[in-house]
Amino acid sequence: MTTDLDEHGRPEPPFAGDEAATLLGFLEFQRATLAWKCAGLDAAGLNTTVAKSSMTLGGMLKHLAFVEEIWFSRRLLDREIPSPWKEVDWDADEDWDWHSAADDTPEQLHTLWRDTVERSRAAVAEVMAAGGLGQPARRGLSDGGHPSLRWILVHMVEEYARHNGHADLIRESIDGSVGE
Repeated sequence: MTTDLDEHGRPEPPFAGDEAATLLGFLEFQRATLAWKCAGLDAAGLNTTVAKSSMTLGGMLKHLAFVEEIWFSRRLLDREIPSPWKEVDWDADEDWDWHSAADDTPEQLHTLWRDTVERSRAAVAEVMAAGGLGQPARRGLSDGGHPSLRWILVHMVEEYARHNGHADLIRESIDGSVGE
């Protein structure tokens, strides 16, 4: 993994890395972008919305923690998901991760996200050691398909990149902070 950091403390993806280093480098860059966009905000800042959207940076932190948990722990390794996810009645509120973030402190949200990212990194390291990017997820999708670790990493880069675009708009509306 690269140690070169940009002006916002984000790790630069390698210019000439192999496939795994490139995929992981871009995922780490996207994770660091979210951390940068959410840094230093109080509860009001993390609960700010833009226009008609109900999306908040706090909700984004919690949602992405859930997405990390689902793809890397549940799907990739077929592990049970931990609290708070396992207690949620998803039928009652399919967007619980987004909605419930308003009840959490900034510290709780950042800790939940960081701890989940650490578990995800460990899951990726475990699967890489067992055979690499082509390893299929142990738990299949509803259609019976088993996406590879490669597919999951690309999907996670896409998930973060999409939400980081939202984060740019929300953060700018809070305090005028702009940047990629």
